[in-house]
Amino acid sequence: MRMDGQDESSNVEDARGGGGGGGGGISLGGGRGIGLGTVAIALVAGWVFGINPLTVLGLLSGNGGAPVSQSAPGPAHAPPAGDADAKFVSQVLRSTEVVWTDIFRGAGQAYQPPKLRLYTEREPTGCGQGQAAMGPFYCPADRKVYLDMSFFRVMSQRLGAPGQFAQAYVVAHEVGHHVQNLLGISEKVEAARQRATEAQANAVSVRLELQADCFAGVWANRSQQEQGWRLEPGDIETALNAASQIGDDTLQRKARGQVVPESFTHGTSAQRVSWFKRGFESGGINQCNTFEARQL
Repeated sequence: MRMDGQDESSNVEDARGGGGGGGGGISLGGGRGIGLGTVAIALVAGWVFGINPLTVLGLLSGNGGAPVSQSAPGPAHAPPAGDADAKFVSQVLRSTEVVWTDIFRGAGQAYQPPKLRLYTEREPTGCGQGQAAMGPFYCPADRKVYLDMSFFRVMSQRLGAPGQFAQAYVVAHEVGHHVQNLLGISEKVEAARQRATEAQANAVSVRLELQADCFAGVWANRSQQEQGWRLEPGDIETALNAASQIGDDTLQRKARGQVVPESFTHGTSAQRVSWFKRGFESGGINQCNTFEARQL
């Protein structure tokens, strides 16, 4: 993936080095953060710390654990000019702003971009205490994407998803959750979850995550065409590999050798790949209505 010469976003907050302060734990109380990292941490915990990934998933999805105390966020500033990784993330964020501003304008609405906050180790958020081990996530309460960029090393070394486009896909997926928040989809999903059984709530969460994957595909299609950056051979494959590595079926198979579909919260590997491709091939948000799809 080449984004040479692309503009950077002014919505990146760099809080790295401060440690974030405050509390501990991995539960996101009061506002339920959502995103790609909630599954990735389960993999990392299983492989590195010997924790059952399914147990960790229960905590991160709001089904266990207690809300943690929250302290004030530390100071943040723009990333330093010489930080190539931060520059790339900022360029990707800017590209999402351009795409979604255009899409919202076409629907007669105004897009309000999220902030992307870079941090190290842990960080207080509107959804509770965030930790690097959780991977990237979006907090609807404060409309921010949180990212400890060490997660990109995890993607490359442990999830088999190296390359910049795989990283860009992660950012685009989390921004997809922000779009869902702006459109009122996240609120409706959370209300439905509260009224549902555990299996029904999980099924609704799967549709939310797959739609964010589709939105990431829409971004990739439109941004490449409209902003002039280009994909290189193998880029899409690395992004789809990132999606497939964190599918619920793959995760469960690695955790205990069997798959329990009714416990899925993010979708199977094949579903995640399929919905990303649907968004990428169509470039249309109207192709991403996972909630009315009879078959995922």
